Amino acid sequence: MSTAGTTREHAKAQRRSALLHAAAALFAERGFERVSLEDLGAAVGISGPAVYRHFASKQAVLSALLVDVSRELVEGADVVITESTSAESALHALVAFHVEFALNNPDVIVVQDRDLGSLLPEDRELVRSLQLGYIEAWAGVLARINPSIPISELRIRARATFGLINSTPHSARTSNKQAVRSLLESMALAALSV
Repeated sequence: MSTAGTTREHAKAQRRSALLHAAAALFAERGFERVSLEDLGAAVGISGPAVYRHFASKQAVLSALLVDVSRELVEGADVVITESTSAESALHALVAFHVEFALNNPDVIVVQDRDLGSLLPEDRELVRSLQLGYIEAWAGVLARINPSIPISELRIRARATFGLINSTPHSARTSNKQAVRSLLESMALAALSV
């Protein structure tokens, strides 16, 4: 492959990433329905029609945003669990991983909460399937720590922990991230150990 081809592919990947970042911010601020392709393009310094070089439609942008982040969470959890030496260390690492995600992606969390229903049915089903995989990863770790607790309850604990962690970044955007990170991690671990 030529250097020009590699450079072009790298630039295209960077533009795609910039469009997804801009989409998260715009969708979080205005809602999916009230953002146009022209708005997305303008946010990264291109025309609205130029967005089509990266995505087939605004719907495809939303799908890429939510599917990509769901895959990242599942893959990240798998890495965390694989690299941990015990169930307890895996739980601590999962909490730290999710807190880091939430603090760095508050706009994506807003879009997920508000605009998941705007996905095409097959994309919504894929996101839900990935989310279930993420919950199962957490529940599996919790089951190793508390084998006497029914898996259905452990899933509820995992989901409730996500709710706790995901709700806080909205109000913590201007706060000291390290202090918020520590607080969220300790609260999540306390909630999971009840």
